[in-house]
Amino acid sequence: MLLASLLGASGRADALDLNGAWVSDADNCPKVFARNGSQLGFTEMSDAYGGGFIINGDQIAGKFARCRIKARKDNGPYVNLIAACATDIMLSSVQFNLKELDSNSLVRLFPGMEDMEIRYHRCLAK
Repeated sequence: MLLASLLGASGRADALDLNGAWVSDADNCPKVFARNGSQLGFTEMSDAYGGGFIINGDQIAGKFARCRIKARKDNGPYVNLIAACATDIMLSSVQFNLKELDSNSLVRLFPGMEDMEIRYHRCLAK
C-alpha cells in the first residue's frame, strides 16, 4: 500500500519515455541518424528525409537547434513540455504537446490548430 501511494504521489509511474531518436517515417531512421562511435547524430542530408530529433534526459537535439526541457506535465497519454531552445542566432521558449500512440510512436499536437499534427516514430537501436 505504501508503494502504491508513493507511485501515485510521484505522478511519473507510467510517464511516457521520450528518450531516443525520433523521425516522422520509421523507414528513414538510417537516412536521418548516424553513429559516430557511441555518439548519435544527424546525417548530412537528414533534412531531405523529414529530419527528426533526439531526446536524452532533459535535452532535445535537432540538426539546427538544441533545447533543454524546463517543465514537463504528464496527463495519461498526453505530455506537455516547455523547453528553452537555442539556434546559432536565436533563443526561444517552445511548447511541445505530445500524445503517446504506443511505446514507440507519438504525435505532436498544435493547440488551436486541431487538424495539424506530426507523427513521430522512435528509431530502434541496431
